[in-house]
Amino acid sequence: MKLPDRKPSGREKDEAAVALLSQLRARLHSEEISTARKAAFNLSWMQEDGLEILLEALFGSFPRDTKKAAAYGLRSMNGRMRKLAEEALTKGLAHSNRTTKDACAKSLQLMKEGPAPRRPAFQRREQRPRRPGIREFRQRGPARNPMSPRNTRPER
Repeated sequence: MKLPDRKPSGREKDEAAVALLSQLRARLHSEEISTARKAAFNLSWMQEDGLEILLEALFGSFPRDTKKAAAYGLRSMNGRMRKLAEEALTKGLAHSNRTTKDACAKSLQLMKEGPAPRRPAFQRREQRPRRPGIREFRQRGPARNPMSPRNTRPER
């Protein structure tokens, strides 16, 4: 999908920042959800510019994975941007797009409650040294006596 060019906000200091933001924006709209989430997390550290790009992705007409990644980026915001991100997610609850509503609702829930508690890992009981058991070997056929005339070879 070809994204329209983003007009620089004027807050970027140099060409490297503009290039990085455009690269992260392109990766946010990736079809791979893990790539999109990583880009959204990196954008969450970009203050106003990251917020602007994430809001564009969340409220624009983009696929579900892009919207979910943008909501993830918004809930990952830190510092003074966290409050603005929370307001944006709350505003998204009243959006007309159902995917946007669902992504915002889930992100707000995770922001308030935190992630679900993890189940404890499988734990083994304390191992005591194992002794080999006594086994009986079943004999097959009649008892074999090495001195029996049946076990001797005929001489040639």
